[in-house]
Amino acid sequence: MTRDIAVDDDGQLRLQKLLAQSGVASRRRCEELMLEGEVEVDGEIVTRLGTKVDPRRAVIKVSGRRLPPISDHVYLVLNKPRGVVSTMSDPQGRRTLSDLVSDRKERLFHVGRLDTDTSGLLLLTNDGDFAHRMAHPSFEVEKTYVAEVAGRLAKGTVADLLAGVTLEDGPVEVRRARVIATAADKSIVELVIHEGRNRIVRRLLDQVGHPVRQLSRTRFGPIELGTLRGGALRELSDDELGQLLELVGL
Repeated sequence: MTRDIAVDDDGQLRLQKLLAQSGVASRRRCEELMLEGEVEVDGEIVTRLGTKVDPRRAVIKVSGRRLPPISDHVYLVLNKPRGVVSTMSDPQGRRTLSDLVSDRKERLFHVGRLDTDTSGLLLLTNDGDFAHRMAHPSFEVEKTYVAEVAGRLAKGTVADLLAGVTLEDGPVEVRRARVIATAADKSIVELVIHEGRNRIVRRLLDQVGHPVRQLSRTRFGPIELGTLRGGALRELSDDELGQLLELVGL
């Protein structure tokens, strides 16, 4: 995430100046935070005013919250509409992610993917290491989905989901599940899982007898889709990016 911050000739910057220019607080308040032991650099509490850091490499936390490093990378949230393929090109000529980011100059990677008929939150970045870690199952980043399914989903079915369901390619761990609403012939259910296997939410709900009619991803880790309209992009905030970097150890 690039900020207009000028470093010294040695590529470093006084810590309180970096904090202030990054929007943490005023310069005076940043100095107070340092003196109060609230600022940590590379795992060590820093209280000495005037301490210099490399803003591109230092792992900085203020009151326990990660401050992203200065970089030329971009980190974006996209609300992918239904019908858009989660690739940058498609031999069949279908609408793809590249059609939604055609005005961006960066070469972007998508973090994981969403089925063509699934809408919702997708992360895009030009940081390959970040994209790889965010999508890797070993980091178990939670994803939240809201599905409209056929039939009235009973409490017993929610319990079955939470107990674990085994599909043809192995068991699925459902972290959380709840019914948001029901009608005579349908239910709205929210599921939280950490896996990214192909069409896993659809297969999971089909397995328990409630085929999915519509599906959207509303959250990726701590990042919420919110009111972002379909097809629109926004940049991650520093706070959001800091939380994600912590999640995957960057």
